[in-house]
Amino acid sequence: MEDVERLLKSTVEELERLLSAKNVLGDPIEKNGATVIPIVSYGFGFGAGGGTGSEGGKSGTGGGTGAGGGIKPLGAIIIDDAGARVEAVKGAVSNLAEVIGDAATKVVRSRQDGAEKTAGER
Repeated sequence: MEDVERLLKSTVEELERLLSAKNVLGDPIEKNGATVIPIVSYGFGFGAGGGTGSEGGKSGTGGGTGAGGGIKPLGAIIIDDAGARVEAVKGAVSNLAEVIGDAATKVVRSRQDGAEKTAGER
C-alpha cells in the first residue's frame, strides 16, 4: 500500500503544479501597443487504487494511478488604448452553435409571422 500512497502523492503534487493561475491565464503578449492575455479552460480526472492478495500460497501487492485531461482556448483579455475587454475564441463549435441559434430564431419568427397572417385573414 505504500506504493499506492507514493503514487497518489506524486500525482497530487503534479496536479498542484499544473493547476495554477499562470496556466489558466497565459503569459501576456505585447503587440502593437496592446497587451493580450490568453484564457484557457482545462479539466482533468484521475484515479488511484491498490491492494494485496494471496492465492494458492502466493501473495502480492499491486497499485496504480491514471489520469487524463484536456485544454480548450476560450479567448483573451485585450488591453489597449480603448480599455480592457474580453474577446471570445470563435471556433468551429461556437460557429456551429451560432448558426443553429440563428436558424432556430428564423424558424420561430417565420412561424410567428405565418400565424399572424392567418389570424388576420379570419
